[in-house]
Amino acid sequence: MTGEEARQAFLDWLARERRAAPLTVEAYGADLAHFLGFLTQHLGGEPGLPELAGLRGGDLRAWLAHEATEGAANATRARHLSAVRSFFRFLARRHGVDNPALALISAPRGRKPLPRALAPVQARQVTDDIAEMQDTAALQARDTALFTLLYGCGLRISEALALDVRDAPLPGRDAPLRVMGKGSKERIVPVLPAVREAMASWLRLHPDPAPASPLFLGARGKRLDPAVAQKVLREFRRLNGLPEHATPHALRHSFATHLLAGGADLRSIQDLLGHASLSTTQRYTAVDQERLMEVWRKAHPRA
Repeated sequence: MTGEEARQAFLDWLARERRAAPLTVEAYGADLAHFLGFLTQHLGGEPGLPELAGLRGGDLRAWLAHEATEGAANATRARHLSAVRSFFRFLARRHGVDNPALALISAPRGRKPLPRALAPVQARQVTDDIAEMQDTAALQARDTALFTLLYGCGLRISEALALDVRDAPLPGRDAPLRVMGKGSKERIVPVLPAVREAMASWLRLHPDPAPASPLFLGARGKRLDPAVAQKVLREFRRLNGLPEHATPHALRHSFATHLLAGGADLRSIQDLLGHASLSTTQRYTAVDQERLMEVWRKAHPRA
């Protein structure tokens, strides 16, 4: 059996026995055709079952490297490798073709998307104008305090909504905010005067200001649901023409990106965000570089 005959048998099995969708069968067929086409050139002839069984790790890595030179991204190459592994599992079950080299090949890792921050003027627009989404003074003060806190201190939405009244940073106090982050790790975050003032305005209208009460309450008097805060900002951004990535978490990204642009060092930003690894914080340097490149593309006459 040639490699092409094996490919057709695999596709028939996918369609008839596994009842895979036609587009899935088509995608697997194209991926395997490219794989077999590479092997034909790489090995000097069309591969059969013995050649497929005898492929070494170096042959498979050469194929992945060839894919990269052809412009395939890591996610695409990982998908192609998954198709090849499914093909070889079929060959092992139906035709006794056992190739242990595949188990030693790691799938290429897709690149994490860069954090998407708002422009400083957009972040200020959220904190200054978010109150317009509510009808009552109490809810207006609550939302202003919440979103000012997210941008001013770089908190995750879950961290902000987990705070109690006794945790609220108020004017006249120099103490930083203690935040319980991921992995139950506590970190210390300095607080801007604007955050303290917004918090004081909210606590004056807080319906249950007992120390153990949730700092941010929903309409029914329970701890505010993150989905409610996300919905408020979603409606605000659409009414005010902000980008679709203007979310509560984007305010945290904006906090870090704007600090970096202002000259803060990565190690300090890591501590403020509560990142366990500096490599996570380093993604913000790529954001800053991309912003500089965008300015250059727009401003340079020959760009």
